[in-house]
Amino acid sequence: MKQNRHTVDQIIAKLRRADVELGKGKKVPEICRLLEISEHTYYRWRQKYGGMQPEMAKQLKALQKENARLKKMVAEQALDMEILKEASQGNW
Repeated sequence: MKQNRHTVDQIIAKLRRADVELGKGKKVPEICRLLEISEHTYYRWRQKYGGMQPEMAKQLKALQKENARLKKMVAEQALDMEILKEASQGNW
């Protein structure tokens, strides 16, 4: 079975479609078959992206990217501080 990677926009569109189908009285397993996703995927997406607008999802992704960059900078700075601390002690 081929595995798809859905974009955030596709996920939000599928969740909106699922909301419409739920409103019509369909059950979650039926909706998952219609959307061609597993129930586990549906609930994971619902938890992460439920009620989100596409603009909010893009902003979330940008913030996550910036957070990763900042964490990397902090780790590099901590390493530099350790190196300087060892050098200042001097074992000569």
